[in-house]
Amino acid sequence: MEHRSAEEMEATTEKFLQDLKAVLDDGEKLLKAGAQNLSERGMAARVRLKAALDVARETRRKLQARARTGVKATDRVIREHPYEAIAIALGIGVVIGAILNRE
Repeated sequence: MEHRSAEEMEATTEKFLQDLKAVLDDGEKLLKAGAQNLSERGMAARVRLKAALDVARETRRKLQARARTGVKATDRVIREHPYEAIAIALGIGVVIGAILNRE
């Protein structure tokens, strides 16, 4: 069973959000680069791409806020109840081990 600390989860979340930001930046560059000599269909596609990028940017912002809140809450609960957290992790590990070892 893979066990991740709050710091590892936060780092993974941050990496995901950075990758999403890079995709958004690339999309914006593509949008700007293709702005010249567009037909009516091209302009419509450009408008749709811009709308999709706006939605993705807002989704990224919300995900970032929720991820940080979740990581902080998880860390706080584990620090307040360390023995219970260990017991739960052990129980989940036993269940997963039993399922994987069944043939």
